[in-house]
Amino acid sequence: MSTPLWVVVPAYNEAARIRATLDALAAQTDTAFTLLVVDNGSTDGTAGVVDAFRPGAPFPVHVLTEPEKGVGCAVDSGFRHAIAAGAVLLARTDADCLPRPGWVAAARAALAGGAAMVCGRITARRDEHGPAGRAFFAGLVAIAALFGRLRPAHRDDAFLAPYRMHAGNNMAITAGLYEQCGGMPRRPSPTDRLFLNRVRRTTTSITRSRAMVVENSTRRIRAYGVVRTARWYLDRGSGPLTPDPR
Repeated sequence: MSTPLWVVVPAYNEAARIRATLDALAAQTDTAFTLLVVDNGSTDGTAGVVDAFRPGAPFPVHVLTEPEKGVGCAVDSGFRHAIAAGAVLLARTDADCLPRPGWVAAARAALAGGAAMVCGRITARRDEHGPAGRAFFAGLVAIAALFGRLRPAHRDDAFLAPYRMHAGNNMAITAGLYEQCGGMPRRPSPTDRLFLNRVRRTTTSITRSRAMVVENSTRRIRAYGVVRTARWYLDRGSGPLTPDPR
């Protein structure tokens, strides 16, 4: 029997998009997992879309309602719910993302191989952009990764592992490490960098898997523009815009 793995998907008003994410999870080469969608107080039909998907799903599907707003709250509640239900391995993507078919298998293989946390590779969704748009997105990701490595706040002696860019919509972690590091910060986005640094203060066992690929929505860039997105990344706030453009 495979080690119990849960996939957690935080969602807020994603009725128009989440079915594609659910279908991408159903198309995984490894479907020996439990899916938990965390509805972060949606006011549309997000939960109904998940309910309609459930009868034909190749894995158990659960919905957890998290009334405290913020993607960090939704992820933390989802991970802790999964752990309480017996999850040993945890993976996360978002309700506007498309994991490629080998995503779960790659996450499981990395964790089974000794990693305590694994970060995957993100690329722009093909249904949102052509080749030029995807190349532009890849360039932005590369710049952000380089900046993260050079940023003084990420080079403190307290860190046990070097900085690696971590996309919260493409990661997996052991339940033990999640609890040991203190979990996801319970706040709106951005949370990924804060969480990664909690993990870096706890373990050296962080790896990257290029086989673990998620097609990422770029609507934050479209909603904010490049300059405001950079300000958000640098923790300078989103100005008059919502911190979660979901």
